[in-house]
Amino acid sequence: MRLHPADVLFAGEKPFPALPAVDHYAGAEKLMLKALKLQQELGPVFDITCDCEDGARAGAEAEHARMVVGVVNGAENHFGRVGARIHDITHPHWMQDLDILVRGAGRRLAFITLPKVRSAADAATQIAELRHIEADCGNTRALPVHVLIETHGALREAWEIAALDGVESLDFGLMDFVSGHHGAIPGSAMKSPGQFEHPLVSRAKTEISAAALANGVVPSHNVTTELQDVAVIRHDAERARREFGYLRMWSIHPNQILPIVAAMQPDFSEVEEAAQILIAAQDADWGPIQHGGRLHDRASYRYYWELLQRARNTGMELPGEARHRFFAA
Repeated sequence: MRLHPADVLFAGEKPFPALPAVDHYAGAEKLMLKALKLQQELGPVFDITCDCEDGARAGAEAEHARMVVGVVNGAENHFGRVGARIHDITHPHWMQDLDILVRGAGRRLAFITLPKVRSAADAATQIAELRHIEADCGNTRALPVHVLIETHGALREAWEIAALDGVESLDFGLMDFVSGHHGAIPGSAMKSPGQFEHPLVSRAKTEISAAALANGVVPSHNVTTELQDVAVIRHDAERARREFGYLRMWSIHPNQILPIVAAMQPDFSEVEEAAQILIAAQDADWGPIQHGGRLHDRASYRYYWELLQRARNTGMELPGEARHRFFAA
């Protein structure tokens, strides 16, 4: 019996999360349903985050959260890749957000996103409340948590936040981060090329990505403000991926999804090589092998397995034998 790479390569370790390359935000019900329809067409190559923070009208927070529960539980949610962002810890409704969402849709939610945390303690407090509600309503699956790094305190403690149990993604919140500098960073740093070149912003992006990756957490890049020019959108995503190590990126408009997915895809020749190496490794019961005159063992197998998963999660067509062996289920 062939052993699957997921069962062999990360024994005793936390496997790296295999998330879609795009996190698409929607605040209104009609936009959530529109995104779900597109997800049905394209497949689960992007997640959808239903926004209970900026998307909710003041005074209608509970109503908005209940609407999100209906969307998450609805028949249109084919792939189970819909999460929700709650209010930040200073807002009086954040606990009720969690209560409504987890009790109503905890078994179908993909993740919970925490905005504007000021410290690791803030994130830990909200995660503890999430776990309390899950236990109280009998949910045995602990929801993954995505944390927005957009304050000075969160950036200072990004490594501690990434190390918290249950955190799956660190997301950079560019707009709030720039605004928090009281005019010291110009508005041009909220868009390209400034967002990649201003030293304080590039430092933040680098620190968040490094903290996430070192702790086995996915770094998620901020949105691009360009909504129409596909070349600009893709170029921003390529810079985020190649220069700063981000493996996932937000979108706020359907036009942004496919260019970001394309930018995050691995090179096809490397995907083919990964498939060949992993097939040979599986045939050798995951012992060392030679491929193309080079030695490979479990250290390189991990790299190629994660690359193959990233290719699949970005909608790439995988070589048939690798698809049959590793993803048939």
